[in-house]
Amino acid sequence: MPELSPRRRVAVLAICCLSLLIVSLDNTILNVALPSLQRDFHSSLSGLQWTIDAYLIVLASLLLLSGSTADRIGRRRVFQTGLALFSVGSVLCSLAPSLGLLVAARVVQAVGGSMLNPVAMSIITNVFTEPRERARAIGVWGAVVGLSMAMGPLVGGLLVDSVGWRSIFWLNVPIGLAALALTALFVPESRAPRPRRPDPLGQAFMILLLGTLTFAIIEAPGRGLADPAVYGAALVAAASLAGFVVHALRAPEPLIDLRFFRSVPFSGATVVAVSAFAALGGFLFLNTLYLQNVRGLSALHAGLFLLPMAAMTAVTAPLSGRLVGGRGPRLPLQIAGAAMLASGLLFAAFDAETNDLTLFAAYVLFGIGFGMVNSPITNTAVAGMPRAQAGVAAAVASTSRQIGQALGVAVIGAVLAAGTAAEHPAASAFVSAARPAYWILAGCAAAVLVLGTATTGRRAARSAARTAGLFGGDEPAPDARDVTGASAR
Repeated sequence: MPELSPRRRVAVLAICCLSLLIVSLDNTILNVALPSLQRDFHSSLSGLQWTIDAYLIVLASLLLLSGSTADRIGRRRVFQTGLALFSVGSVLCSLAPSLGLLVAARVVQAVGGSMLNPVAMSIITNVFTEPRERARAIGVWGAVVGLSMAMGPLVGGLLVDSVGWRSIFWLNVPIGLAALALTALFVPESRAPRPRRPDPLGQAFMILLLGTLTFAIIEAPGRGLADPAVYGAALVAAASLAGFVVHALRAPEPLIDLRFFRSVPFSGATVVAVSAFAALGGFLFLNTLYLQNVRGLSALHAGLFLLPMAAMTAVTAPLSGRLVGGRGPRLPLQIAGAAMLASGLLFAAFDAETNDLTLFAAYVLFGIGFGMVNSPITNTAVAGMPRAQAGVAAAVASTSRQIGQALGVAVIGAVLAAGTAAEHPAASAFVSAARPAYWILAGCAAAVLVLGTATTGRRAARSAARTAGLFGGDEPAPDARDVTGASAR
């Protein structure tokens, strides 16, 4: 791909960030609208979980396929297809007459969404080739997540209170259409020089694994662990995981090349992404229900309560990008893990939600932590990987995020459902039921802190360099400095 002018590189980054904005904004707004959905459709807690997780499961299942397909047939083409599908899915969501059809429309959204973020990150990786410039671009990318979190609760609360929950999906349509037109004008087409072939068997194992595992977790509290559907789904999930690994070891071009995981930073980034986004998914799910169903706040007032967390994410995300570019990912990951851990402990050990001051402090800490975590995950996952496989490497990182968020909603929702049976429980009952969930979130944050420290040293950087050598003559994407902030040699 020819070198682009600085102005056009900025335009490409802005267009890619638009795609991230509609996907992130959609999830944030939907969380605020959950109580309204629950009332309109007379939904159970598990129904609300499926509204979120049906999207996340499909998204996670198809991200790798979309990344490799974009490397093969053209990143711009796949990106445009994703924008069109996501916009169509948003229209269908706004028209859904029942919860089941809303979940089906969310699946359409997810198919389109799977073609956006990993492909956009691959476009950014190939446009911004200088490591420090790429780190700053990824910092801007992370800041958009913060912006969507800041806008989502407020815009979503305002729309839900004034127009209704269906209007939250209308926002995606003009943004998606604008991004579609701008992509045709400014984004260059690019492909991998040696794209991989499709892996339908690996893809099937992935869908089975995520779908059955999530089903077992969400349905266990209502059906019971002894229910044949629950333990049957768990057995299918275990068998699918085993089949996926065996197939990946034998296939010449598997869906996920397991050699990637020989890189300690890449493996660490994958687990950190799952842990951090599981904490995010569970955190938003718990607090949205608490603020509206227990405290009785309107959607807009609940959004205002969540604003400190969103604002801190927006502030710290670009700072994280600069830290990664100058010093490597270790310090941002340590700050992220420590801040999210402190937030989780405030809830788990001190019942932060029962006092406005501690609730505010916990939201600020969580926002700082989550703002710091996104940039080092992306940068570390791509560092040392061959540039020709940038789409796949970026898709693995994005897949880890979606899997984490889906599992967070599933597990935290299941723990909450097991502890309270009422649709609108009393404050004391909700706090008691949520306490084990917050201990789980604290454990996820501790994993971010420990793994962020253990997988970003010089020895880890050398493993990334060795992993890049396994891919023959492919040029590594960034150098080892992106992993540790210093030369690995």
